[in-house]
Amino acid sequence: MSKKVYLFGQILGTHSFLLKDGFLQPDEYAEIGAQYFLPGGETGTAATVLASLGADVKMDGTWIGTEVAPMLKEFYAGKSVDLSSVKFWEEDKGVMDYVVIAGLVRSPMGRFQTLFSSGKRWWNVPREEDIAEAKAAAIDPFFGDDSLLAADLCLKHNVPYVTIDSPHTSKLHQQAAINVVSKECTAEHYKGMPAEEIMEKLKETSAGLTIITQGGGEMLYARKGEPTHTMKPFDVEVKSTLGAGDTFKAGCVYALLKGFNDEETVRFASACSAIAISRFPLPLNPPTLSEVEGLTAHK
Repeated sequence: MSKKVYLFGQILGTHSFLLKDGFLQPDEYAEIGAQYFLPGGETGTAATVLASLGADVKMDGTWIGTEVAPMLKEFYAGKSVDLSSVKFWEEDKGVMDYVVIAGLVRSPMGRFQTLFSSGKRWWNVPREEDIAEAKAAAIDPFFGDDSLLAADLCLKHNVPYVTIDSPHTSKLHQQAAINVVSKECTAEHYKGMPAEEIMEKLKETSAGLTIITQGGGEMLYARKGEPTHTMKPFDVEVKSTLGAGDTFKAGCVYALLKGFNDEETVRFASACSAIAISRFPLPLNPPTLSEVEGLTAHK
C-alpha cells in the first residue's frame, strides 16, 4: 500500500522560546531555557510528524523566503518529505512566527493579519497532479478559494482528507473525511454553546468523522446519524503544547492511510499529540510509530 500523503497549508519558520520559570509577567525579567528556529505551521509540523511515523509526504502552500529556505531545506534533507511543489522565492525573507512557551501556556506572535489583509498572494495554488497521486491528504482552511480547490480536487480523485477548525457551514467540513475542531474554533464560531450542541450541528452536515478537542478535557467524536462518543486524552507531563493540534491532525491522516475505525483514529491521534506535548522542541523529537503504538496499548 502506498503511503503517499498530500498536505496543503501553512509552512513557516518558527522561532520558539521555552521559558524557565513560568510565563511572561509585565515588567518582570524572564529567563529563556531553550530557543530554536525550526519548521512550523500547521502543515509544516504535520509533515514532520507524518515522516516520523513512516509516511511519504508531499507538501505545498506558503511561499518560502530567503531566511526560512536554508533552514527548511536542511531540516528535511534525508526525510520522506517532498518539497518539489513548494515555491522558494527571493523577494521576501519568508513567513515566520515567534512563540513564547511555558508548560501549558504559550503565546504565538506574527504578522498574519497584515499578510492576509495585504491583498497579495503568498501561497501556491494546489496542483491537481499532486493530489491525484495521494492516498490521503490534509488541507488547512486558511487560503480561501485555494483551500476549497484542494478539497474539490480531493473529492474528484477520491482522496480522503483531514481538515481543521472548519465550521458546519464550510465546504471543507462537509466534504472532509475528518474535521478536527479545537477550542479556539468553537469559541470563535459557537460562543457560549456547549460542545454537545456544537457536535450536533457539525455531525449532521458531513458524512465524515468530526472530532472536537478540548485541550486537557474530554474529546468528542461522532458521525451523522450516530451517537456522540467521548474519550479522555492521555495523561502526560506537559513540557510544551506547541504543535499539539498539528500533531493530532497528522495522527488522523495516518489513521486514514491505515484504515482505522473511528475509535482507533481518535486514540491514535490523541497518543501522537500526548507524546508531542511531553517534549521540546517537537520538530527534533517527533513521535515515532513504536512510541505511539506503545502508548495506545496501555490505554
